[in-house]
Amino acid sequence: MSLPTVLAEIDPGWFGAGTDDAVDPGLIARARASALGERILGRWLASGPGAALLAPTPQREIGRVSVRWPRGRLGPFLRDLGVLAMAPVIRAEVGRDAVRRLKQALGNSYLLALDRTVWDGRAPLDAVTAMGGRLKTALSGDAAGHALLYALFDRQGRSELWAWAQDNDRALGEWAALLHPREDRLAVVLPPAQVQMLHDHHLKREASA
Repeated sequence: MSLPTVLAEIDPGWFGAGTDDAVDPGLIARARASALGERILGRWLASGPGAALLAPTPQREIGRVSVRWPRGRLGPFLRDLGVLAMAPVIRAEVGRDAVRRLKQALGNSYLLALDRTVWDGRAPLDAVTAMGGRLKTALSGDAAGHALLYALFDRQGRSELWAWAQDNDRALGEWAALLHPREDRLAVVLPPAQVQMLHDHHLKREASA
């Protein structure tokens, strides 16, 4: 993938040392529109938050993971990761309204959370307690839709992927992070094998579609 195509996907908030040093979005837009600006942005990412993503292959290609994982493929993968990670608290929700809303929001992914053969749900109590509080907040504030639930599962999924990616696919972890605004990562609970399983499942599903 070309550098301009990769840069076009990156959330502007990543171009800076942190939230207090964020670069004006107007400057980012102008930089993306010039060859020199693109090189500057690319070098900045390659020396920091996109080091693995922008590392050239022996064939002098960059951003290969962004071709393999476009937003349309990455999004469902991240959501399923978040849903599976939150399986312990999803299983604990027995209220009729809560179960109904989770089924409506998640569709077939609700069954993923319930399937103990996929993951038994063993996780540290403090992490489960925190997830339970976040889920109740999303359920109570999503009266008109599922936006808060989706945001919660997606964020948990990004955190789970980042943790797994450090030892398995750093470029994918960076890509998933750079597509979204900076955020504090949540505590993760999924074993690496479960993340790998969903990773492979989503790749195969797209390949056979």
